[in-house]
Amino acid sequence: MLTDMPALNHQQQQEAVERIQALMAEGMSSGEAIRLVSSEIRANHTGERVSIRWDDDEEDQDRELADTAGQEEEDDDEEDGAI
Repeated sequence: MLTDMPALNHQQQQEAVERIQALMAEGMSSGEAIRLVSSEIRANHTGERVSIRWDDDEEDQDRELADTAGQEEEDDDEEDGAI
């Protein structure tokens, strides 16, 4: 999860895409163009900020909870003498 991300409206998003595409047309790699534009946005954005979570974050959290529950059950079995 990322916190304190700039909240961009549709027009701002479109401008960012166009800037990335222009940098790539000048020969910059896509990763470098995205890094540059995102850094500029973070440095200059004065509007609302949000926290974002990807679906993978939620799945990872669910998996961690399941692993923890499974480990607790194993610990209980060991205490009871069961394996």
